Amino acid sequence: MTPSPPPFHFHPLKSSTMPMKLLRTDPPEYSAGGRPRTQALLRPHRRTNPFIWFAAFLCVILIVLLIAAGILTLIIFLIIKPRNPSFDTTSATLNAIYLDSSAYLNADLTFLANFSNPNTKIDVVFEYASIELYFLNRLVSAQLLPPFVQRRGEAKLQAVHMISSQVYLPPEIALELVTQVRTNRVFYSVRGTFRVRAIFGVGHFSYWLYGRCQIELTSPPSGVLVARSCRTKR
Repeated sequence: MTPSPPPFHFHPLKSSTMPMKLLRTDPPEYSAGGRPRTQALLRPHRRTNPFIWFAAFLCVILIVLLIAAGILTLIIFLIIKPRNPSFDTTSATLNAIYLDSSAYLNADLTFLANFSNPNTKIDVVFEYASIELYFLNRLVSAQLLPPFVQRRGEAKLQAVHMISSQVYLPPEIALELVTQVRTNRVFYSVRGTFRVRAIFGVGHFSYWLYGRCQIELTSPPSGVLVARSCRTKR
């Protein structure tokens, strides 16, 4: 009896070779000087110039001094509590006022300016003092006062003589002036611009000060002050 062949045939596996990608390491490139090119591209480390360090040190010192000065000034302000000097007028006289050719103003006004320093620890110096006289917002006279000093708590009276000579007025303003003179009430505006320097100990600071006074006078030749409203601000 002949044996039957097996139902399955087994074939031996053939050995297969899989290609392997080998890592290739390229040799380093060298520059003309014999050093690797990567090292040649790197910039050599250089020491910082001593003058740069010195300038930076000076800047730091300056910033620290400015901050310290600001803090010191703030402390002084909180302790001293400075107040603004005031500008006022206590009396005024309108000696003359008339129109020439119905359009040109001629006037003579004298008033007593009162400057007071309310501070108890600060002296003030009026380095610049300008007084201007207005009629209906029209400048009709101006005068500069010489510089002066005010000690702490001191008041100063200064006579100011304002003269208007041949000042042109538009027709509507000239008509209003004639009306005010006839009704025995003439209104002027006095404006002061001051440059003030406050002194406390060895320190000082300067600022601008503005004074405004609205005055009402009777008609000349014996015009006197009957009302006023003054304020001073920075």
